Amino acid sequence: MADNQQPSDSPARTQSRKASSVHDVTAEKPPFGARFLTDENDVWSQNAWDHVPPPEGQEEIIAASLARQKAAPVPEEDKLKYNEKPAKNWDNFYKANADNFFRNRKWLHLEFPELVKATEFEAGPMTVAEIGCGAGNAVFPLLSANKNPELKLHAFDYSSHAVKLVQTNPLYSSPPVGSIQAGVWDLTSFSPPPNVEPGSVDIILLIFVMSALHPHEWQNAISNLHKLLKPGGLVLLRDYGRHDMAQLRFKGGRLLEDNFYIRGDKTRVYFFELDELALLFTGSPAPQASKEAKTEVIEEYEDAPGTEDATPAHTPDPSRMSPSPIPQTTDKIPLAGSPVSRPRSPSPLPFSRIHPILQQQSTEANFGAGGELRHPLFSIEQLGIDRRLLVNRKRQLKMYRIWMQGMFRKLVL
Repeated sequence: MADNQQPSDSPARTQSRKASSVHDVTAEKPPFGARFLTDENDVWSQNAWDHVPPPEGQEEIIAASLARQKAAPVPEEDKLKYNEKPAKNWDNFYKANADNFFRNRKWLHLEFPELVKATEFEAGPMTVAEIGCGAGNAVFPLLSANKNPELKLHAFDYSSHAVKLVQTNPLYSSPPVGSIQAGVWDLTSFSPPPNVEPGSVDIILLIFVMSALHPHEWQNAISNLHKLLKPGGLVLLRDYGRHDMAQLRFKGGRLLEDNFYIRGDKTRVYFFELDELALLFTGSPAPQASKEAKTEVIEEYEDAPGTEDATPAHTPDPSRMSPSPIPQTTDKIPLAGSPVSRPRSPSPLPFSRIHPILQQQSTEANFGAGGELRHPLFSIEQLGIDRRLLVNRKRQLKMYRIWMQGMFRKLVL
């Protein structure tokens, strides 16, 4: 809820959230969902509703938007300059916005309980790395809540100006408990990050990061994540979903290639399908259960993520994230740090929604010429779509958002 708005007296049926939508998929009746719109008359009583199906006429809106964008793409001669120095464009972004653009991501502690466990006093040695840390909106709330003296936090970004913002934060020089180090590192590079040994990280945070990369950089990024993690280590991911409002509102001259755009500030963004994320991490498409809508209502909390692509003056304050979780495709979900069994192969992949580079990957053998294993590198613990209706009650506007959230565990090879 926006800071200047008071709770509504509407009879809409909502409760205060107490549980995360990212949960143990072996649970018999896992908690799930948030604000669920059961009566259209209640739509203006809250500023966000979860698990909202596409509104009537959305297919026509999508088709019209994509046709308009494809009719006026980025000229071929300009594409190279937009892809040439992405770190410089993010430097300019953080110079212009400093640490005022994104809200602190305290909601991550609820969406990903593994982060909370890492900060507990008796957790023991834990290493958490955020890649694409920006101004530290995820690591500093984690550091503030930390009670674990053996917690090591690493914050990396390929924007040197973003890293400077982290390093000049008072918490950086005087952490209350535990330690934090920040450095410049490109997730798609061929060199390791500073001060981190391969196979030493327990948890990697990847929040709106993969979408900022060129599709040709994805595979190297996944390889680097795999190298950094301990066996059984986790990647916690949040990113943009296909046909999100932010994608549909792009005008002419912004389309680099299908579902990949250049913003006005020259930063890039890709809008994912579930199958694409599953392919990147496991080499196989997402199980069908990850795409099924859920309708259970669970309790809602006050601290909420803002949209990651809106300007500060127009950043809505939606309620929590609640992507649809999936049943694991292994016979048993192990506890953190334990060996992970290999997932069974799901059904064949419909290529029409998948980036060509992943179509090629999915048709290749899982073993390289030298016999090395390519996939699966990770198992899917959770992966789902957050379909949310954001409401601007003052202007009586509805905004249909689509985000992806997942948790991937490094397999023991």
